[in-house]
Amino acid sequence: MSVDLKSAVLELIRRSSTSLHPSWERAIADAAGKEDKDSSAGTVFSTILENIKLARDKSAPICQDTGSLTFYVDYPAGGRESNYTNAIIDAVIDATGKQYLRPNAVDSITGKNTEDNTGVNAPVFYYHQWDKNEVRIRFMQKGGGSENCGAQYRIPDSRIGAGRDLKGVRKVVIDAAQQAQGQGCAPGIFGVAIGGDRASCAKFAKEQLFRKYGERSSDPELAKLEKQLLDDINSLGIGPMGFGGKTSALEVFIASQHRHPATYYVSIAYLCWANRNGTLTINGDKVTYD
Repeated sequence: MSVDLKSAVLELIRRSSTSLHPSWERAIADAAGKEDKDSSAGTVFSTILENIKLARDKSAPICQDTGSLTFYVDYPAGGRESNYTNAIIDAVIDATGKQYLRPNAVDSITGKNTEDNTGVNAPVFYYHQWDKNEVRIRFMQKGGGSENCGAQYRIPDSRIGAGRDLKGVRKVVIDAAQQAQGQGCAPGIFGVAIGGDRASCAKFAKEQLFRKYGERSSDPELAKLEKQLLDDINSLGIGPMGFGGKTSALEVFIASQHRHPATYYVSIAYLCWANRNGTLTINGDKVTYD
């Protein structure tokens, strides 16, 4: 590979941390347009949009909590995972030094911060070898507040009357939104996964957060449920930052996978309005960002 991988990843981190993707900036602008400008919700959205502009202009983090760092790396046959890992870790250390990232890696036993965002399983890596002759690196920054609003349900759930069907899925997602109650910097983005075991369900839910604003599931039933849940959550009146309003969720993305007959898990990955993720693609000498 002739591309300087470390430099390419450093730019991916800078872009993700400091510039909201146009898809999500449009989502926030659309939500702002639904609110009275003089209302609490209108004021919050106005502040958010100004913050997005200032962060981009000054190349400064959109949010002071630059989150836990997760990299999804798809690479062609013949590639070595260690080469990608080493380059990404070097880029993370540099990005922390340049203050694109806040030091967020803390030893769970001692409470000591490593000061460079590296440590045991920090960052988190998911590797996948594919048949394409190009490298794709997807990067996600997920703040601690929004991570705390995530949930996993095992249904049937008698507490909320959720059965093993899409009606039950709808109930647990609404319950998760109600439990969040504006925390995690609403309006949120909800990644939902159905099926699998506990670990794969949670991972699959988080991966849905890479989808773009307005991107519906290819499954007609799930696409219908996504739109229904978006209406359901927005009817709760939680609003931006929990101050009330017409928008409590920017999007709901749902995916399903096969499961064991004895289990039925539903995972909800909640993300704050600052959907800081990005994609780096390397094809030969060409580097592109999205």
